[in-house]
Amino acid sequence: MISPLVAVTGASGAVGGRVAERLARTGVPVRLLGRNPARLPRLPGAVAAPPAAYGDGEAMRRALDGAHTLFLVSAHESPGRVLEHTTAVDAALAAGVERIVYVSFLGAAPDATFTFARDHWHTEAHVRTTGVRHTFLRDSWYLAGIPAMTGSDGVLRGPGGEGRVSAVSHEDIADSASAVLLDEGTDHDGATYDLTGPEAFTLAEAAEELSRCTGRTVRYVPETEQEAYASRAHHGAEDWEVAGWVTSYEAIAAGELGTVSDAVPTLTGRPAMSLSGYLRDNPDSYRHLLPAP
Repeated sequence: MISPLVAVTGASGAVGGRVAERLARTGVPVRLLGRNPARLPRLPGAVAAPPAAYGDGEAMRRALDGAHTLFLVSAHESPGRVLEHTTAVDAALAAGVERIVYVSFLGAAPDATFTFARDHWHTEAHVRTTGVRHTFLRDSWYLAGIPAMTGSDGVLRGPGGEGRVSAVSHEDIADSASAVLLDEGTDHDGATYDLTGPEAFTLAEAAEELSRCTGRTVRYVPETEQEAYASRAHHGAEDWEVAGWVTSYEAIAAGELGTVSDAVPTLTGRPAMSLSGYLRDNPDSYRHLLPAP
């Protein structure tokens, strides 16, 4: 029996690429979608779709024609992201897609402190109204972001206060998503899974863990909202983007990202990765913090 075709968006990215690779290893037919087909991975049994932007409904419909399941990785942040998502969802239904697995965000709500999490809630709401079979995967912060957001000066700064974050690894997200996608039954229909690490830690504790790994002092410097905007002004980003950066920390301070779920071990059959485990396995992630040789 031939397995139904799974279309994977963002297949050149950190989440979509990992999911596509896992599906291809099982022999499931996979169609890869990405903004730049030249960047898509070459995987056995996987076929690249013509380029199709989420906001181009007709192009998305052609790219998804014949697919049974859509793995929808959220679009890059932008003021029009919700419209892009809803256009892609509608195009999928027009193409005959019967199931959507959407990568959302922990604590998605219309009034979430983290501004980008509001986009996810509105996208989820639209998917629900269509009546299509669906599953939502609400990821926490990425573990990879902890060292990445720590400057070479050894300072992790932001208005996170003493709040906690249950950061999760890309590998755990991909394994969890693959488990859902490979299950052709209905057990996951209508389900929302919070994909988190095994613990929620403060940013000060994250700095302590980085200190242990690097052998140098890494500090967490809590900022006020005003300080946070000022310290990020030099990037020259647009106001809505800077607001997303700042409010992601403020969501931690507000206690909105401290949820610890058992979804990863339940879906994958193994424990979720901790921050210490991630840093142990990914020394390149904090190489910019190591003393010069």
